Amino acid sequence: MVQPERLLSEFMELVKIDSETKHEHKISQVLKEKFGKLGLEVTEDDTAAQTGHGSGNLFAWFPATAGSENVPGLLFTSHMDTVSPGTGIKPRLDDDGYVRSDGTTILGSDDKAGLAAIFEAIRALQENNLPHGSIQLVITAGEESGLLGSRAMEGSRLRAKYGYALDSNGEVGAIAVAAPTNSRQYITIRGKAAHAGVNPEDGISAIQVASKAVSRMKLGRIDEETTANIGRFEGGGEVNIVTESVKIYAEARSRDHTKMERQVESMREAVESAARDYGAEVDFRNEVIYPAYRFGDGDEVVEIAKSAIRAIGREPRQFESGGGSDANMFNGNGVPTVNLAVGYEDIHTTNERIRADDIVKVTELVLSIVAETVKRGV
Repeated sequence: MVQPERLLSEFMELVKIDSETKHEHKISQVLKEKFGKLGLEVTEDDTAAQTGHGSGNLFAWFPATAGSENVPGLLFTSHMDTVSPGTGIKPRLDDDGYVRSDGTTILGSDDKAGLAAIFEAIRALQENNLPHGSIQLVITAGEESGLLGSRAMEGSRLRAKYGYALDSNGEVGAIAVAAPTNSRQYITIRGKAAHAGVNPEDGISAIQVASKAVSRMKLGRIDEETTANIGRFEGGGEVNIVTESVKIYAEARSRDHTKMERQVESMREAVESAARDYGAEVDFRNEVIYPAYRFGDGDEVVEIAKSAIRAIGREPRQFESGGGSDANMFNGNGVPTVNLAVGYEDIHTTNERIRADDIVKVTELVLSIVAETVKRGV
């Protein structure tokens, strides 16, 4: 049913197309052409103008076969962008069965393995006249830039009852049944400039205040569901000037929204208390980037996936992720969605690799999920 050579060839084709995040135009055009050749209706939303990326999100529609119109609709999603360094990728299949780049770039299996699996699954459904309910395929831009594409997406475009993202690390058969909410903190501390050698006592060092603030924060692993991190610290100038302004960029995330809010407030208090001690001013802005989601045994979106995984000869494994994905946004827009492991390894590095057999297995899993929904009719 799945044609491994065709699938691998298409995967190799896709990873060779430069598509670093913010530069998705070329891959977007190729994807639209591929969907068109499969006879699928495909549209692009207008979010590129909002996100500044090279493409909006793509939406392709595969209508239900005759007699399966009442089978609940499915959504499958992958993203079209990659991280850097992702230009001029030269993939190769090694003797150990892994596909790798030449070591100077990433491979881009995150998430072009998901894209290749989607295309091959649609072909298999068509070529074998397999029954299926309606299937919506959503290919996002800007996932690697903080889910910008799916965050800008209009939720009213989504038309499925259950969703499956093909975008998680781990062995095929693993299901990310929970993922955290994420918030970003944009902090500005304003002190007072003065000559560092003549009258430093008249100044207020924003660097010193910021350092005290950070030292009062609990960062890293807060508990099993919650983390926090300082990502960037900007400020300063000439060494003979007491620094007037510093910017801090941070994040807090948790699979429990209340815990995330509690962590943010503790970080706010750390900054504000340090500022009070030194007479500085603070601007603390917090923005929730994406919502958390959580499913468990008994939830239909999970049970369908578990049965489908067993049908392809794998044992399902449920896990709770510490990272976000487009699945968070689909859940936030009302479509119960879990993130499925694709099998890629060492992503976001030049050591990235994926087994060719796992790309086949992911495709089989997509087909198995489709078949399971037809079987259940729920």
